[in-house]
Amino acid sequence: MKTNEVAVLIGTGSIGLAAARRAAVGRQLLLADYNEAQLAATAELLQGEGYDVHTHVTDVSDPDAVAALADAAAALGPVTRLVHAAGVSPVQASTERVIEVDLLGTAYVLEEFGRVVSAGGSGIVIASMAGHMGPGFPSELEHALAYTPTAELAALPQLEAGAVGDSGAAYTLAKRANALRVLAAAVPWGARGARVNCLSPGIISTPLARDEMNGPMAEGYQAMIATSAAGRMGTPSEVGDLAAFLFDQTGGFITGADILMDGGVIAAMKAGQLG
Repeated sequence: MKTNEVAVLIGTGSIGLAAARRAAVGRQLLLADYNEAQLAATAELLQGEGYDVHTHVTDVSDPDAVAALADAAAALGPVTRLVHAAGVSPVQASTERVIEVDLLGTAYVLEEFGRVVSAGGSGIVIASMAGHMGPGFPSELEHALAYTPTAELAALPQLEAGAVGDSGAAYTLAKRANALRVLAAAVPWGARGARVNCLSPGIISTPLARDEMNGPMAEGYQAMIATSAAGRMGTPSEVGDLAAFLFDQTGGFITGADILMDGGVIAAMKAGQLG
């Protein structure tokens, strides 16, 4: 049954698209992306599949642009579904850009859509298994990443490029921060009768992952896949299946959670089977 409700997809890559296909059935779908050409191509694809599509060019690293996107979504109707999948990888971007887009951008999205989400709404942030790698971060830093007011987050000294390290370290920090920020956002979202969760996929078969499998890190990726319990890459549709569960009332008791779906890569790392 069609409603006037609105689903929003931010970042039109394969994983976000798989989740949005589930979220937008019977709803208007607002697509947002930084890349205008990709945005137009994705809109044409989904319109051909029968979705009621609107588009909005945005840059999630710009808080004013994210606020404008949230307002545009609310102007269409009650916002009841959100998939935030915009991000850059450490092979694509500098330390500074990873922090701006992946960490700060997610914080802006959670705050601005927490302002407009309707009762019964549900949001998902696509993070990464990278947030589960390494020895973890000090509790003081984790608290700051979770609860520092969004307008002050960029000023944290721990987010300066010299303190973070290379783009890979920035990516790990950003994805851990995504999960922490979702945990914190579950409280104000809950006050509006809405839920929000984080998904942390592992190696999913997307164009970017396939490129990386042929790049300088190919051996490391192959080792992770071979050592994992699943022994394979994941598929975007599997991420979509889990997103559908969280959006539906069958997942109605889950909010503020970070769900790791990596085929067992992190388990193998923790067991000492991977470096």
